[in-house]
This record gives sequence, C-alpha cells and structure tokens, in this order.
Amino acid sequence: MERYGISVNIDHVPALDPEFIPIFKFNEAFLKDAKKPISIAVERADGQMAACHTFIHGTPDMADADHYYVNRLVKTILWMKGGFKIYVSDQDVYDYLNRTFCAGGEQEFDWDYFANIFERPFEIVCTDQVPEALDAPKAIGGHLDGCRIGFDAGGSDRKVSAVIDGETVFSEEVVWFPKINSDPDYHYDGIVSALKSAAEHMPRVDSVGVSSAGIFINNRTMNASLFLKVPKDLYDAKVKDIYIRAVHDTFGDIPYAVVNDGDVSALAGTMSLKSNNVLGMAMGTSEAAGYVDAEGRITGWLNELAFVPVDAAATAMRDEWSGDIGCGVKYFSQDGVIKLAPRAGITLDESLSPAEKLKVVQKLMEEGDARAAQVYDSIGVYLGHTLAYYFDLYGFRYVLLLGRVMSGKGGDLLLESCKKVLAEEYPEVAKAIELALPDEQFRRVGQSMAAASLPAIQ
Repeated sequence: MERYGISVNIDHVPALDPEFIPIFKFNEAFLKDAKKPISIAVERADGQMAACHTFIHGTPDMADADHYYVNRLVKTILWMKGGFKIYVSDQDVYDYLNRTFCAGGEQEFDWDYFANIFERPFEIVCTDQVPEALDAPKAIGGHLDGCRIGFDAGGSDRKVSAVIDGETVFSEEVVWFPKINSDPDYHYDGIVSALKSAAEHMPRVDSVGVSSAGIFINNRTMNASLFLKVPKDLYDAKVKDIYIRAVHDTFGDIPYAVVNDGDVSALAGTMSLKSNNVLGMAMGTSEAAGYVDAEGRITGWLNELAFVPVDAAATAMRDEWSGDIGCGVKYFSQDGVIKLAPRAGITLDESLSPAEKLKVVQKLMEEGDARAAQVYDSIGVYLGHTLAYYFDLYGFRYVLLLGRVMSGKGGDLLLESCKKVLAEEYPEVAKAIELALPDEQFRRVGQSMAAASLPAIQ
C-alpha cells in the first residue's frame, strides 16, 4: 500500500476493509527515510506541556507526506492530551499548521473546539526553543474511608451509590433524558435528586465523586454530550460549574472530584485488577477511553481516542461530528459494526437506530452467521494494529476492553483476531501487554463506586 509516496507493508488486512492503512505502520514507514529533526509541543492547562521530538524529510518532493504526518501527529496529541498552543521548530511546518488549524482551514473543527474548551485563543508559535514535556498527574481515587457518594451520569440513565468504608449500602439507577433537554435546570435537579437519594442512606456525607462523559478541567464541564441541547449562553452560565454547584448547594464545603467516565472506568479496572498502568477502552455508542498511569494516578489528559487518527487510507470513513476521516470512532464503536455489515452482505433496515442495527448483527453472530463473523474479525484486525499504536503512545501494561461491541460471541472473535495480529505483527507489544475483560470483581466495584473513591477526605 502507498500513501503520499510512502510504501506501507501490512501482513494482516481487514477482510472487509482491504484499503485500511494502520497509522502506526504508516508512521514507521515514513520515519525510515526522514532525517530532518523537528520538535513539537502542545501547551495545556496550568502550564503543562505535551512534547514530541521526531523527524520529517524536509524536501519539496516529500512536502505532502511531511505535512500529512505532522497533521496526524498534532491531532493525536490534541485529542490524547488536549491543548491550545502549538510550538514547532520548523518554519515550513509552522506555515502549514497556520493555514490548516484556523478558520476555514482543513482542521477548523479542532482549532475551534480546543479554543472553546480551554477558553483561550488557539495559537501556533515557531521557535527554536520548543518547551519540554511537563505533566502533573493526580493521585486520585481508590479511597474507601468514610461516607461517600459516587454519581455516574450516563446518556440514558444516572446511577448513584452510597458507600460506607468501602461497602456499598445503597445504589440506584434512574432513567433520564439529558441529551434532549435544553433547560440546564433539568440536569441540575436530576443530579441533586440523586445526591440526596444516596445521602438518605448514610449518617453523613464526607465526599462526592462524579463520573461523567465529557471533558473536565479543574472539575468544570468544558464540553459534554449530556448537555447537547443547552444553548451556549446557558451552558456558560449554568453547566460549566453544574457539578460543583450541585455538591456545594446540597452538602456545603466537602471534598469532591469530577472526572471523565473513561478515566473512572480505568480506575475501576485498577481496583479490579489490583494493578496500575491500565488503559480502559469502551466500544459502544462511541469509543470511550481512560488511563491510569503506573503510579495509579489519573493524568488529566483528555484521552478522547475516538478522535485520534487510526487509519491513514485516503478512503477512510468520515466522522459526521468532526468532519475528519480515519479516526477511532468509526472503527471501535457500533458505527464500526454498521459500517462493515453491508460490506459483508448484511442488509440493515435504515429505520432502525444505531443500537438496534448493532443488535441485528449480534443476533446473526450468535446464530453462527459467517457474514457477521467477518465483521467482528475485521474489527479485531483494526484493534490489533491500533493497540500497538496506543501502546506506543501510552506504554500501558493492561487494556481493559468494555462496551456492548465486545459482548457475546462477536466480542470473543474480535478479541481472538486482535491477539493474532498482535502476536504475529507486533510480538514485542504482545509480550508487554495483557488484554482483560470485565470480571465479577469489576462489576461489583462498578462505575459509581469507583467514582465514590475519587476524592481524598482530609
């Protein structure tokens, strides 16, 4: 396979997507002849930096390849770690990024998105003194002392647990409809109702931990699909601090923490595995991810792997939300199943919801349908190549695989195909990592109990 003059060799190709080019394989092939050093850094909140020292070709005939490589690298850093200011040491790359990450540019979505969530103008700086990496991971979670509340805000239901000294004494799951409500008071009232419900089952409340889909900076809700319909003026006024207000208004000045649900899933995984350095990856409506480092800390990175590029093919599928192609959301979610099913000869009724379409393919898989098996086998090949890339980015020890795409016989075949790709194309990675599925201990710990363990009680 070839892309921008870069020849990429792949042994395992998805049967239903023969044009798939793993981004990791493309990068390896690109770097074989790239000799010109370049440094890139991305500034995040509180002066933290993500930094990368790499190479490009730096010749006119390879400019397109250089630009594509840098584009995908910068996008990966932005969605993995977050940031609003890019530092780069090469003038040509600086010029390219300036006309790409801007209003009207190819990456306008990213430019606008990160300016909004960090509440800072998105900037690109050319400098010989590119800052070095600086992280500030937080030792958070795993605390079981005292009387705690854990709240898990989902798109279709909300869960809350009351936990006393590590034992769940009450849990409740309530259906709600946050994504279709434009009044933020609906969300606020639902959160407060859950907190009060749990509080009734304890003598006092020492702390509150919140697990929620979205991007949170200093406990503030900078972006979250739960509040999709809330107008921007009301979002700024009532949503950004919604969890902080709910805790303070209900319990006063007590410890609290608001963390992305992917990171809380990874934390629950560490509690279940009794080990750290865990990447949690859930394949459901989208691709959700979280990471707990080798010291058991949450990094504060975004870990939005749904929008990290995984496919370098020019024909890669486009994501409707960001407008970009080749990103994880179209490979490791129900969208991935829906994308591949017609290629396998499975006709899906367009009147069905995405979740219902997934169930159709799952039912066929349970019945032993060879077409459905091709779908899951192809996703397993995607996953094997992509986990090698994620390992290069994170250096994790464990991968906890979650989500309804992983359920049933389809999930078993997917996992088998993934392991085969890792063993045969990336043997060193296969030896270094362990793939894990949720066990009874994980289910017992649960998302809301893991959320309850987030704050430390002083």
